[in-house]
Amino acid sequence: MARAFAELSFTPSVLAMQELQGSAESYAKFLEPEAERGDRIGPAEAEFISRMDGFYQATVSETGWPYVQFRGGPKGFLKILDDKTIAYADFRGNRQYVSTGNLADNDRISIIFMDYPNRRRLKLLGRVKLVDKQEDSELLSGLQPEGYRALPERSVVITVEALDWNCPQHIPQRMTLEELEQQLAPLREELARLRAENEELKNTPRLKN
Repeated sequence: MARAFAELSFTPSVLAMQELQGSAESYAKFLEPEAERGDRIGPAEAEFISRMDGFYQATVSETGWPYVQFRGGPKGFLKILDDKTIAYADFRGNRQYVSTGNLADNDRISIIFMDYPNRRRLKLLGRVKLVDKQEDSELLSGLQPEGYRALPERSVVITVEALDWNCPQHIPQRMTLEELEQQLAPLREELARLRAENEELKNTPRLKN
């Protein structure tokens, strides 16, 4: 775990629970000054985030309740602006505006990016700036995925406060139809080859004894 993530996550109540459960000593090292900071997007994080076609995001309401939502789009719809900033075009959905309303009051956001086929998970804590299309249409235009037919209403610009690669334990391995097809294609080719060989053998005249 990176130090920035530990500093934000390990509240007094969390530290007390770690002490009670016997894990405080093993996690104390992540709060040491020499621990890796982990508050900037490196090459590995940039590559991982850039190929996502969706992620889970959590915001907090004025009443203190968390709200978790899945945000999706074509691969690459989430853009890396620099090593501290990511952004995406907020497309019109059911128009409840729960996440948008929460972020207008409390700019904190928590995101989990999932790579189910490879059982990898990246967590992000950040602060959000909502930019209406009338305020900066050029920014929104740059975030709009080419050929994606959806109505963008605003830009969501996220300043990264902390990043953390989570362990793969308990992550189920799942694949989309597109990902599964990449695995099945060689098997289909092999099956077609074997069928052709079998058909050729069936049509080859047999020598009589």
